[in-house]
Amino acid sequence: MKMVESISGIFKKTMACNKARADMIALFIISLIRVRTVNLTQIASAMPGKAKTDSKHRRLKRFFEKFEFCYRSVAVFVADLLPASEDKWEISMDRTNWKLGEKNINPLVMGIVRFGVAFPIRWTTFSKRGNSNAEERIRMLEWFEEVFGIDKIKCLYADREFVGEKWMRYLLEKNIHFCIRIRENFLVSNSRRGQVPVKNMFRNLKPNQYAILDGKRLVNGLRLHVVGAMLPDGKLLVLVTDKNPDQALENYKKRWGIETLFQCLKKRGFNFEDTRMTFPERIDKLIALLAIAFAWCHITGEWRHEQRKIKIKKHGRKEISVFRYGLDYIRQILLNFHESQDEFHAIVRETLEGRFTRNYKMELSR
Repeated sequence: MKMVESISGIFKKTMACNKARADMIALFIISLIRVRTVNLTQIASAMPGKAKTDSKHRRLKRFFEKFEFCYRSVAVFVADLLPASEDKWEISMDRTNWKLGEKNINPLVMGIVRFGVAFPIRWTTFSKRGNSNAEERIRMLEWFEEVFGIDKIKCLYADREFVGEKWMRYLLEKNIHFCIRIRENFLVSNSRRGQVPVKNMFRNLKPNQYAILDGKRLVNGLRLHVVGAMLPDGKLLVLVTDKNPDQALENYKKRWGIETLFQCLKKRGFNFEDTRMTFPERIDKLIALLAIAFAWCHITGEWRHEQRKIKIKKHGRKEISVFRYGLDYIRQILLNFHESQDEFHAIVRETLEGRFTRNYKMELSR
């Protein structure tokens, strides 16, 4: 159980839990990386130890039923893995959803965007269908303010779901810089002080062209900058922002970091949709474990990239994502632990222990 002991001590210190719970978190993370699925049966089969698989499976179920995560500790753990030199964070917020039978699984997630992917720090799972509402998003940001301070947000990015006067007014009142996409049929004030669908303001744009409306316009009862761009496929992208409209289109690309995270948690990494859980509170616990595993794999990929650069293909993109670079490296070592113990301890020392004992900025070529 040396592999468990190597990381459970770190979790005990940072997750506000006793040794038994810290060991369970470590066992889950290690087994998750080994099998690359959240399915508890497969997790149990990969868990180290002499107990039978059925016994391990029951232990996992009890863990999700009874253990109460300190989500603040998880968020701080993930944030502490990032370089301390990053004094402000760009935040992306979105939902991912699917159905298991008749049950809706609908997590709303907020993450810190870095290297094109969002590191999850806050989430809440709904059993309802459809969009989140202003109150649910505001509660999420109030929690963020309590834990990290609202001044930590450099900019917040979100898609067309995240609109509405109450929500945007809250962002303005809190002085949270934002860049949010709106729908084409949104009414926007024109030069004649009338209200017209925003698509009318950009009807002359051709593919790959963009325009910024003069001054601030009335949108949802609020005065905001409006930026429009015609995408190569002929679809119109319209953004509203409280400031810096000339940077909006380039900055909005960072919103995609939350979509990349969902891909990492699903098919490209841990097959999140394999879960058989449906209770929102248990899904939230599962996301906490996925957040820890994702962050560890990503920073391991960054560390590994420093030693052995990821190959760049002819089209200019990396051969493999930084996350998968780290995930595959840890997984290979765990599956051959007896021959790779020294490498495993080096990973823990340089990624987990090292991040909590020193601050450094890692330069990763994009």
